[in-house]
Order: sequence, then structure tokens, then C-alpha cells
Amino acid sequence: MFQSIEQCTDFIFKLKASEYKGEPLEAVRIILEQLGNPQNRVKYIHFAGSNGKGSTLNATREILMGHGLSVGAFTSPHLERVNERITINKVQITDEQFLQYANIISDVIQSKLDGKFPSFFEIMTVLALLHFANGQIDVALIETGIGGRIDSTNIIIPEISVITTISLEHTEILGDSIEKIAYEKAGIIKDGKPVVVGVKQQEALRVIKQKAMQSDAVIYCLNEDFHYENIQQSFPQTFDFKSQQLTLSNIPLAMLGLHQVENASLAIVASKLFDRDISENTIKQALQNARWEGRFERVGERIIIDGAHNSEGTAALIKTLKQVYPNKSYKFVYAALMDKDHGKSIAMMDQVASAMRFTEIPLPRAAKADYLASQSKHPNIISNENWKQLIQDEEQNLLENELLIITGSLYFIAEVRTYLSSFSKRLPPL
Repeated sequence: MFQSIEQCTDFIFKLKASEYKGEPLEAVRIILEQLGNPQNRVKYIHFAGSNGKGSTLNATREILMGHGLSVGAFTSPHLERVNERITINKVQITDEQFLQYANIISDVIQSKLDGKFPSFFEIMTVLALLHFANGQIDVALIETGIGGRIDSTNIIIPEISVITTISLEHTEILGDSIEKIAYEKAGIIKDGKPVVVGVKQQEALRVIKQKAMQSDAVIYCLNEDFHYENIQQSFPQTFDFKSQQLTLSNIPLAMLGLHQVENASLAIVASKLFDRDISENTIKQALQNARWEGRFERVGERIIIDGAHNSEGTAALIKTLKQVYPNKSYKFVYAALMDKDHGKSIAMMDQVASAMRFTEIPLPRAAKADYLASQSKHPNIISNENWKQLIQDEEQNLLENELLIITGSLYFIAEVRTYLSSFSKRLPPL
């Protein structure tokens, strides 16, 4: 029995490597069955993808809340406290609720799993589903952890599935090709339930479309069944949206970059599939307000932090930098986990950087700073395992026309945001 929220969270944070080695979803299914299958009392929209699923979920949440619905959300990772992962109408689960549910789950684990705790993410998934079942909500938006097919969140039967993008990531778990990763992501498609897809690679689309056909699921693909046009890089940027059923003009978007236009387009389709009565004004107002922390976020006047944790995210970051700050120089600070395609991301940054800086975070799966630096061919490289000291030094030594771009793992971005808030005024995304 956990006596305090600190004791509880300290324990579950240590469950990154699970002692329970049963079949995928087995532990989650056993626990939920013992709790009366609370997941069956809620409607869901399920989000998977290599990039963009958090931003797409957030935009969908803003639209549905703007329409007057009560909306739960399960997201990851958290930036400052674990409660951020589980919200209802953007209000975080309280420490008291978290502790109450964790003790209920722990009792089931002791009695039905011989005290062998499943992974941290599996515990969080069950905890979120309990909270949503008790929250009398209209819909819960669920973000996968890794992949989709055997992800613990795939215990749900959603009204709509959303697959944002596909890129090579977590290859030791998901497979070493775009097709294999697409197969894992497509595992969230359910029989007779529509799926909204932002994936562009034809080899990935073939896999997803085949799964949709096998599941008798209607599929809505970006650039086929709906599209965007007339993007204006203003503040906020605006775009037009068109599908067979809907045309919206001059939609204001708080988030910058083409990839955020794509995410917003997916959110519009998913929201309208869930409730066709959502108005044009509701969509516009919601997207004007939809901000997602740690994605092209300004800190002060000369620092930008962005959780570009793979090559696709890095490409989007660089494209947005060139669009928004075409006359600036970019000094990059990069830290990441080992299970990413570092070489490709670093090569992209090398091409546009005034300087490259590499560091590391104190996590078991973190890549070492020296290893990351060895992947770079830039003439101006510094490696420092002390990320706080590195950021402080680089901020103080910025040239007049230079921006400090802090990027990589979202776990790194979470630490950086907390650290920077102590001495810099955080500004919202432009």
C-alpha cells in the first residue's frame, strides 16, 4: 500500500523495465478484468504515429472542448510532473486520485500477478482508464506509447483511430523498415471504425490501407480524401482546409510550421467524424488556441526548444526555422536516447548550424554526448555531459544574430523547460 504520492511515483518510475514478462497486453487485460473492465464505459479516439500524435491529439481536444464536450486525454511523456499525462478538460489528475487508483491497481497486482508489476507505461494506462471511467466524460483521447499493435493502450476499442506519420524509430521493438513500423502502428485500426491517416510514404500507406480493408474500416487519407492549401506564414499562420464534406477558409493556427498544418487537418477530420455538428467557428477558435508545450517553443527572445526526437521531427524543425527565422544563425544543443536514427538527424542539423553542441541526460537509455558528437561532421563541435552547464555557457556566448536551438529527446526537453524557467521568462509559441 502506497502511503504518499511521492512513494507511489518513485516506485512506478522504477518500472521502466518490467519484471512481468507475459504476453503483450496480458497484464493490462488481467488488471482491467479484475476492476470490471472500466475501459468499456468510455468512448475513445486513439492516436498513433512517429511524430505529431501529441500535437494532433491536443488540437482535437481543443476542438471537442470548444464544442462543449468533456474530454479526457492520456499523453506522454510529461514535461514537469507525471500528473500531466492524465487530464480531463486539461485539468490534471490530482495527487489524491492518482494515489487512490495506484493502490487499487497494486492490490490487484499482488493478488493476480504474484506481485510482479508490469511496466510503468502499463500502470499509467490502467490508471488513466480508471480515471476516465469515473470522470463522466464524453470522450477520451489516448496516445500510444510505442507502436500500436501491442501497445498497452490498444486494449481500447476507439470510435476513431488516427495515424499521423511513420518514420524509423524504436527499430529494436517495431522492426527495421517503414513497412514493419507501419504494420505496428496500423494495429490500432479496429473493425468497422474509421481511421484518419497523415502518412505520406507509399510503402507505409499500402500497409495501412490493407489493414483498413481487412478491418472494414473507412480510411481518410491526407492529400487524398482531404487536403490543405493557401498557407500564410503570419502570426498566427493560416490555412484553408478542404474535403468532400467540408471547406474552411483562413483557419488561424497557433502552432508554426507545415507539419502543424497537417496535424490540425487530421484533428479537424477526427473531430468531425466524432461529432458532425461541430461548427466552423468552433474549429477556428480552437485551433487558434491550441498550443503544445515543447514544440517550437520560445524561451526568452533567443532560445527555442523543440522535441524533434527523430529525423522526421528534425526535418520539420529545420523547415520551420527557415520559414520563421530565415535571417538568423542556428546553434544546436542536442541530446537523445540510443534507440533513434541519430546520424540522419545530426547530418541535417550539420547542414544549417553555425555550431553543434552535444550533451546527455541521466537515463539508462540515453546516448552519450561523445557518441552523439562523433556522428557530426560540423567544424564547430563541443561535447559536454553536463547539460545544464552547457546550456548556460552557450546562452551567454550567443552571437548577435544567433538563436540557441535545444532539441532531441522529449525527456531532455522536459528537463530543459524546468531548468530554463528558473532564470528565463518563458514565452508562448509565436
